[in-house]
Amino acid sequence: MKKTIALHVSAELLQACPEYVGTAVLADFRNTAHSPALWEEIDRFLTSYRQLLTVDSIKEMPAIQATRQTYKRCGKDPSRYRPSAEALVRRALQGKDLYQIDTAVDLINLASIAYGYSIGGFDADKIVGEELTLGIGREGEPYEGIGRGPLNIAGLPVWRDAQGGIGTPTSDHERTKMELGTSRLLATINGYDGNREQTTACAKYIQELLQRYAESDGGEIIQF
Repeated sequence: MKKTIALHVSAELLQACPEYVGTAVLADFRNTAHSPALWEEIDRFLTSYRQLLTVDSIKEMPAIQATRQTYKRCGKDPSRYRPSAEALVRRALQGKDLYQIDTAVDLINLASIAYGYSIGGFDADKIVGEELTLGIGREGEPYEGIGRGPLNIAGLPVWRDAQGGIGTPTSDHERTKMELGTSRLLATINGYDGNREQTTACAKYIQELLQRYAESDGGEIIQF
């Protein structure tokens, strides 16, 4: 029986960001180390993106600015703990190459740049229990960021499963990261800007990318 996951938003997070809306994609797929066709699409997208925008344009991107504002409300400095979408957009607009990780991570990064949302990308089979709750990180709460080592998540929005934190807008956790053997993806699109239409459009874009590049039917969209 395929694992189902219920998604909840805590009262403490909604107090800090009452406009929050969330959308997720839960899908079976086949991961690969590299998809040349996907990277052709990424390169085309970035060429157009850089012609239209500059790093200064980040100040007018609602999804990124809303995430930064939520960090401040929760007690975190967004310039020290930069949200992943902002870091990706900055890298792209500075003319730097994006990191190539694997097909699942690469397509989520493309969707994150396209829509400005910091997207959690989890191996759904590694999630402990059948529920995830979005809360706020506490002082001393242990957290191992992917490729970052121990990360101080106090004051960061954080997704937790039955074992602990697995995702923040700055970095996901090593424990639930996607790898080549991952076959079930949960992607959480965190709408701190309150724009349900845009989070849903981002989810549909992820579905389309999965269908084109990861042998998937796109899975299901979950609103919460």
